[in-house]
Amino acid sequence: MNVTIDKFSGFCWGVVRTVQIAEESLQEYEKVYVLGHIIHNPKEIERLEQKGLKTITVDDFETIAGTGAKVLVRAHGEPPETYRKAFELGIEIIDATCPVVTKLQERVRKFYDQGYQVIVFGKKDHAEVLGVRGVCNDECIVVKNVEQALSYVDFSRKSVLFSQTTMDRPTFLEIKDALKSRINELIIDSMENIAVEFHAKDTICGQVSGRESQLQKFAAENDIIVFVAGRASSNGKVLYDVCRGVNERTYFIENTDEMKKEWFDDVQSVGITGATSTPHWYMNHVQKLIEEM
Repeated sequence: MNVTIDKFSGFCWGVVRTVQIAEESLQEYEKVYVLGHIIHNPKEIERLEQKGLKTITVDDFETIAGTGAKVLVRAHGEPPETYRKAFELGIEIIDATCPVVTKLQERVRKFYDQGYQVIVFGKKDHAEVLGVRGVCNDECIVVKNVEQALSYVDFSRKSVLFSQTTMDRPTFLEIKDALKSRINELIIDSMENIAVEFHAKDTICGQVSGRESQLQKFAAENDIIVFVAGRASSNGKVLYDVCRGVNERTYFIENTDEMKKEWFDDVQSVGITGATSTPHWYMNHVQKLIEEM
């Protein structure tokens, strides 16, 4: 049986950057905290916790204020209120926000300040979306599908559509088409005929959407696929569905004890892949266990 790890899988560059900043900070400072789980992968969280990284929330700021502790902002980013509270309490922030997310926040703020109705394709309580909501005073509309978009959006306003960086492109395009047919060329002023502009900013991370064709090829080349990711990973769900769409024998695991021996009966080739938050060292561990099995 041939067991192969997808060479395009593993950490995206934004996660690599965040983990590197965390490790360097742990070497330099005595106390380092992170706001929320640093990435959506329990194995990598556990590894960094063993190095001394502690997970907290903004509600813990008062407790650690004055201790000299440093607080890491993870790749998902944070709303402006987090930085204000840290400044007021004298807490030093180490900002590891992914530059892609930072750019998304800047673009949302720009259109919000210009009076646009901001629509975000994403999950309302996802850490990244909480940061986006913060930069526009939580005056944006967050939708997960076309039905929600058609129910919640005010078609009479000039609007801009963004996406959480880890969502799927096909649904984004469906929402874009549904809204564009309803928002374009509307009259919003009784005294002037003003064409309402509708903009759709594709802010889906290229390292998520760009993997789709490669992943489809990899899934088709193997008898079965073992997809390794944290269950809280948004891009993990998207990429798993891509695999599953090509190869029905795709199995999602977070831990190796979820694997079943019968998956591998009469199998000649096994492909191992994962989310952009799945560490290579854990996929190597999965490969070793399958080979021993």
